Parts: sequence; C-alpha cells; structure tokens
Amino acid sequence: MRYKIRLSYDGSAFCGWQIQNNARTLQGELEKALSTLLGSPVQLTGAGRTDSDVNAIGYIAHFDVPDEVSVEAAHLCYKLNAMLPREMAVHEVSVASEDFHARFDARMREYHYFIHFRKDPFCEKYSYRMRYPLDIEKMNEAAGHLLGEHDFNCFEKVGGNNATSICTVTEAVWSTYRPMHADMMGFPCEEGDYIVFRIRANRFLRNMVRAVVGSLIEVGRGKKEPSWIAQLIESGSRSDAGSSVPGNALFFTGAEYK
Repeated sequence: MRYKIRLSYDGSAFCGWQIQNNARTLQGELEKALSTLLGSPVQLTGAGRTDSDVNAIGYIAHFDVPDEVSVEAAHLCYKLNAMLPREMAVHEVSVASEDFHARFDARMREYHYFIHFRKDPFCEKYSYRMRYPLDIEKMNEAAGHLLGEHDFNCFEKVGGNNATSICTVTEAVWSTYRPMHADMMGFPCEEGDYIVFRIRANRFLRNMVRAVVGSLIEVGRGKKEPSWIAQLIESGSRSDAGSSVPGNALFFTGAEYK
C-alpha cells in the first residue's frame, strides 16, 4: 500500500534531501525512522531534491508498505515526530492511490527566497542580509523574462544530470513584507527593509532558484539591465549568469498535484 507524507524541515542541519553515503540527509533520517517503526526497509520518493541548507514547508513524499504490514496513519505521524530530530516535523501521513507519485505527479512547485537589508538577529538564519540597495522595480522587470517555457540551462548547476533543462515558469515576482517580530513585538523596521521573491514552475533544475536570485540581484544593483535575463536564457551559460545566493534563505513552499 502506498502512503503520502507531508512535512516541514529546517535544512541547516542536513546535506540536502537526497540520501548520501556518510552524510546526514532528510531522506535518510526519515527512511531510518520509518524502517524502525514499520519493521521493514522503507524507501521514500520526494517532490524534489532540495540542496544543503534549503528549507521546506509542506514538502510531499511517498513510500510503499507491504500489504501484510499494519499501519495506522495518525499513530505513525505521532511516532515519527517523537523519533525525528527537532529540525523536522511531520504534519500528516495518509493513504495514497497506488499510482500516486510525489515527484512525477507534481504539476507545479513553488519556492520563496527571503532578503533583508536591516541588521536583524531574528532573520539571519532564514534570510539573506543584503548590504547594498536593490531596485525592486527593475528586478521585477527582469523577472518577467523568466515567465513561460524556456531552456533554463544557464541557471542549472554544472553536472545537474537532468534529462531536459526546459521548464515552464508561471510566476516570478519580488514584493516587500513585514516580519512577524516587527508587527507583534515592535522590532524597528521601515517599509522595504524586507523583501521576498516568489517563483512557481512545473519543475526546477538543480540550484536554479539560487542562480536566478543571484542574477536578479545583479540587475537590482544596477550592474546589469533587466533585458540581460532574456539574453541569458536565449544564449547564456551558467558561467555567464550571476553567482548562487546562500541556501539558508530559500524555502520550498509547496507542490500542486493533479
């Protein structure tokens, strides 16, 4: 029988989602806990492979259990949260259809990237502090060139090993926001001190979002014109695009299924 699991995690304590030899990974921790609870080896398939330090909210994975193994989903959820490290939280375990696939059935995925300009001890872990002003209007103009179906190999980490680098981006936008500790507890800040980039696509390449954000920052700092993004997509390589930004400020924020 196939089960679906929904969880959130702080990626700072792990070497990414995908299981690796001699490295602590999210998939590895979850498979170890499930195998212990169910008394048989369990293999997980996730919605996507997040890199080291990258976080997730509402991440989806699936696993199979032999029919003769008795599983009470709600109880399993409770037991997993008791066993897993504090950086991981399981929200739900539920029965899925036999043909459900956490990766291939996802028709849309979403990421958020957070940036702050004011020194803020409560944001350092999950946001990237920018020490230069950024022109958000130009960054949004540049982000508009990402929309649609394109070959995004210029933003793919070398050696990504994807069958294709063609993706369809349906949303790419920067906006300002106010953090909870500013609204609820009076942490001093001004409009524009905190910004977030939201991007939605049917699929993402390895390191793609971090490379996109790094390239848009080049535009925001005035080093490149917004049309440069279109030029990169048309004929650029990874070495032509901007540097990848740190992973700690990146969140996988959901997958949409059929």
